[in-house]
Amino acid sequence: MKARIAEVFNSVQGEGLYLGEKQVFVRFFECNLSCTYCDTKLDRFTEYEPQELFEEIRLYQEEQYHSISFTGGEPLLYADFLKETLDLTSACGYKHYLETNGTLFFELEQLIDKIDIIAMDLKFPSSSGMGNLWHMHRKFLKIAARKEVFLKAIICQATYEEDLKEAMAIIKEVSPGSVLVLQPNSYENQEVLKKKLFSFKDMANRQGVRTCVIPQIHKVVGIR
Repeated sequence: MKARIAEVFNSVQGEGLYLGEKQVFVRFFECNLSCTYCDTKLDRFTEYEPQELFEEIRLYQEEQYHSISFTGGEPLLYADFLKETLDLTSACGYKHYLETNGTLFFELEQLIDKIDIIAMDLKFPSSSGMGNLWHMHRKFLKIAARKEVFLKAIICQATYEEDLKEAMAIIKEVSPGSVLVLQPNSYENQEVLKKKLFSFKDMANRQGVRTCVIPQIHKVVGIR
């Protein structure tokens, strides 16, 4: 059993609620979506078996890390591979942080008991260009809510209020305690986006959905 891994490296988390935490990152190569704002352009990979990846992760054991971030691409495309890898890392006491596009709910069901924290994307149709994925997000969040989960949504100049309203409805129905992170599209003018971001934040807060605005700080400060 092998998986295509674009890179394994150590850095600090640059976005979301765990901003600034030291992590070992495992970036999977492929994704099942092709969002218009995607900022992860991968052109090479190395094939790993679970034991080989585990040994690579162990190279970073001399320092203290918050968790292993399994990111992508989309890690859940390799659910069977991940299951074997998580068995190995769990035995060494590692904490598991999954970054995911929030669509592969069947695969998440197979792994949920081994994951500690889930950073789940909500793909707004008006932002991502991927059409209506709400039914998949709802099913995914129902499973993810068994563990610690927060949600991230990329906000663009083209993002509709209706998408935010649909996202809030799902959060309130399925996981009302979860935080929604509004993340400005890094390819667009941040000053132009600021008014929309804080307008959306106010809308969500009035609906009782805990919301914050967090840009991709690693891009701002120039770290990997």
